Amino acid sequence: MSFAVTADAYDRFMGRYSVLLSPQFADFADVRSGRAIDVGCGPGALTSELVGRLGPTNVAAIDPSESFVAAVRERFPGVDIRVAAAERLPFPDREFDAALAQLVVHFMSDPVAGLREMARVVRKDGVVAACVWDHGSGRGPLSLFWQAARELDPEVKDESRRAGARDGHLAELFVEAGLRGVEVTALEARVYHATFEEWWEPFTLGVGPAGAYTSKLDADRRARLIERCRELLPTAPFDVTAWAWTARGLA
Repeated sequence: MSFAVTADAYDRFMGRYSVLLSPQFADFADVRSGRAIDVGCGPGALTSELVGRLGPTNVAAIDPSESFVAAVRERFPGVDIRVAAAERLPFPDREFDAALAQLVVHFMSDPVAGLREMARVVRKDGVVAACVWDHGSGRGPLSLFWQAARELDPEVKDESRRAGARDGHLAELFVEAGLRGVEVTALEARVYHATFEEWWEPFTLGVGPAGAYTSKLDADRRARLIERCRELLPTAPFDVTAWAWTARGLA
């Protein structure tokens, strides 16, 4: 899935959570030296963390969104950033020591193929790691939004059935992709919101399935969704705590 939005829109929507996830994710993948690739880099939250650990010349990144690739090129000179899909990585075999996919597997058209490609481009015994929001158990950053949407529209398709979003599924995908020694954990990101409006506004930017759903609502249905979200959330200011299923394995 390609996101046809600006880097700034993504940063304001999911970036506020993913920047908190990135250092924990890189720690779990044991990224300390060598070369790494950020698969599905978006505007570069994880790329930034990898550059800080390894230096720009030891980091590569891909994303199918041209606007995101342009943003990463501008933000991180020296990183080898290319427009590509996870299922067809434009790199030779055994090129990297680690391949990481943050909040990407659930948007891959073929998650197993994407993980196999990640395994292909890392050295023998290199690390492949991925994390996905826990949409399945209702612990993702968008879970309250989708709860409100389902109450008003029982036919709505939320993100709970996407690949890796339920407990244990990410590990199953890793095993199916042929990765060895698979380990799993859950990572936490907690974001402070000063007002309801500050929480809600990024949903209007058209980012991802939630943004696409919001943009299609007429004024009355949007107003009802806003009111229901306001009822479900604590009185501002409040924190939103999100959990991401996380797995790593060896190529």
